[in-house]
Amino acid sequence: MTQPTTPTETPLQRVQRSLERQGLMRHLGAELLRVVPGECVVTLPFSDKASQQHGSFHGGAVGALADIAGGYAALTVAPPDTEVVSLEYKINFLAACHGGELCATGRVVKNGKRVIVTSAEVSHIADDGTQTLCAVMQQTVMPVPKNY
Repeated sequence: MTQPTTPTETPLQRVQRSLERQGLMRHLGAELLRVVPGECVVTLPFSDKASQQHGSFHGGAVGALADIAGGYAALTVAPPDTEVVSLEYKINFLAACHGGELCATGRVVKNGKRVIVTSAEVSHIADDGTQTLCAVMQQTVMPVPKNY
């Protein structure tokens, strides 16, 4: 069983503990790149696990990565005795991307009393280092009591 958040826990530690319980993200190979209050950056390498029939990243994988980045940005500002759940998100896919990796940056737009609004940008980083913005997302997240 995971231990509850401690008063001295950093945003990175809090998010890392939560990510370790994310079966889908572990399965796909997502990794935290940066976590600071109000922002989270998560990467996802290309693999057959994250692909669709045309050989590019599956939209579901792109959406899941954006959801995680935005949700974890929200978690960094949520009360310490809570987790967060997504209420909704809207995503625009801008480009199909093959190989390389995805990098999603989630940011808190508004930290409200009952909900937190976030946005995320998902960029594709090709093997040669070229970056392409491939999706943008807006999300509403709600803090909920921890269930552990």
